[in-house]
Amino acid sequence: MLAVEADVVIIGGGAAGLMCAIEAGRRGRRTLVVEHAEQVGKKVLISGGGRCNFTNLHAVPEVYLSENPRFAISALTRYTSADFIGMVERHGIAYHEKKLGQLFCDGASKQIVDMLLSECAEAGVEVRVATAVESVAREDGAFRLAMAGGEVECGSLVVATGGLSVPKMGATGFAYDVARKFGVRVTETRPGLVPFTFRKPALDFHAGLAGVSADASVTCNGVTWRESLLFTHRGLSGPSILQVSSHWHEGNDVIIDLAPDIEDLAGHLAGERVRQPNADLAWVVGSLAPRRLAQALCGAMGARRMQSLSNRELADFAPRLKRWTVRPDGTEGYRTAEVTVGGIDTRDLSSQTMEARGVPGLYFVGEAVDVTGPLGGYNFQWAWASGYCAGQAV
Repeated sequence: MLAVEADVVIIGGGAAGLMCAIEAGRRGRRTLVVEHAEQVGKKVLISGGGRCNFTNLHAVPEVYLSENPRFAISALTRYTSADFIGMVERHGIAYHEKKLGQLFCDGASKQIVDMLLSECAEAGVEVRVATAVESVAREDGAFRLAMAGGEVECGSLVVATGGLSVPKMGATGFAYDVARKFGVRVTETRPGLVPFTFRKPALDFHAGLAGVSADASVTCNGVTWRESLLFTHRGLSGPSILQVSSHWHEGNDVIIDLAPDIEDLAGHLAGERVRQPNADLAWVVGSLAPRRLAQALCGAMGARRMQSLSNRELADFAPRLKRWTVRPDGTEGYRTAEVTVGGIDTRDLSSQTMEARGVPGLYFVGEAVDVTGPLGGYNFQWAWASGYCAGQAV
C-alpha cells in the first residue's frame, strides 16, 4: 500500500527544499516535503547568530565557486536577491544591512522559517518532519521512496538534503548517494568557509595570540578578501580566513597583508623613523596592527629604536606585515565548516531546471550541487534561486 501519492516529493526541508516546494505548489502540483530532522530549516535557524543572513545584495554569479562557473548564471539571474527581499517585505519582516551587502533579520531567524512554512501552506504543500527516507528506486518512470509509515510514489523527485557541513545538525552524504545510484557524477568535496589549523611549531605562534583579531587582506590561489582575521588555539579563523578557505587545497600558501591601507610599508616606516626616532619598532607597528601581534611579528627587533634601523632593515622587515605567508596543515573540517565545496557535478544537471541529464524527473538543489558562495548570505541566495528554478520545472 502506498502511504501517499504525490506529483513531487522533495527530500530535505531546508532553504532550497522549501523554496522549491513553494513554487511547485503554486503551480498546482501535489507536493510533499519530507525532512528527517524534527523541524525544518535548522540551518536557517542558527544562521547569522540567530538572525539569519538571508541574502546578499551582491549575489551575482561571478562570485560563486564551481568547476563550471557559468552553471549558476541562469538560476541567479532568474531569481535574484531582490526577489527574495520582496517576499521578506510582503511578510512584514524587518531587516537591515550589516555590512558588505549582508542582509539580516532585525528579529529572529525563525521569522524566515515561519515565512517559508506560511508560503508552503498557502500553496497546499504537505510537510512531514522526523521522516527519514530509507531508499529510493525508480520504476516505469516513477520514483518510489521507502520511509517510516509506508511508501511514496512520485513523478518528480527533488533532492535538497545539503552537503556534509555541520554533521551535528544532521548533515549526511545522502544527496551524493542518490546521485551515484542513478549515474549522476559527484565532484570531489571538501569543507568550505572553515578555520585553518596548524601543527607545531607554527601552532605555538598562533595559539599564543588566541583571541587577537586584526584587519587584513588575505590571499589564496589568486583570490583575495579583506576582512578581519582571528587567532585561535588551533590556528586562524575570522571572516577573511573563512572566505579564502573555500579556495584552499592542501599544500597551498596563504598570504596575509596586515597593513592593507599602506602600499609602501618600508617607506611609511622610514617616515615614522623621522617622526618618532626614539620610539621602538614594535610601538610603531602597534599603530598598524594589534599590539600583541605587532610584538610577536617584530620579535627581538621590535625593541630597537627607530633611529637605529637602516633603510635595508626596514625594507627587509616590511614583508613580515605585507606578505606574511603561512601554510596551514589543514582545516577544522566539516565539523565547523559552513558549507561543502564541490558536490553534484553540474555537467550532469540542467542549469535552467536543476534536472539530472539522463534521469527525467530527478532534480538536485542547494548546497548538494557544486556551487558555493562566499560568506555573507550568498549560499542562501543560491538555495533560493536553485530551489525556485527546480520548482518551476518539476
